[in-house]
Amino acid sequence: MKSKDIGLRRVLAANLKKHRKALHFSQEKLAEIADLSWQTINSIECHRTWVSDKTLESLASALKIEAFQLLVPASPAMDTDTYTQPLSAYEAVKELLRIKWAYDESFNEIVNLTEKAKA
Repeated sequence: MKSKDIGLRRVLAANLKKHRKALHFSQEKLAEIADLSWQTINSIECHRTWVSDKTLESLASALKIEAFQLLVPASPAMDTDTYTQPLSAYEAVKELLRIKWAYDESFNEIVNLTEKAKA
């Protein structure tokens, strides 16, 4: 994978924090609304843990956004500290495809290296 690609945990953490702060929610307030513990919110924002689909939906519902918006990286042209508008569905799909292609490319490189090592 290329070094410019960031992991989904980091993307989720950044988006969660961005949307939470846009609503002026503390971690505790978001946890209360999403029916989670503040430790869970903290662990996600510090990219120490991943989430289940149920948790992702609870967070999105509490933030009044679609769940996919928590998983799509902000465009590099956007200032992630001040940008609060979610990506359109078209932009989100386009970005997810870009990430998938980067992962596919990396996977193919690993397979090729493995095949060369066997030879």
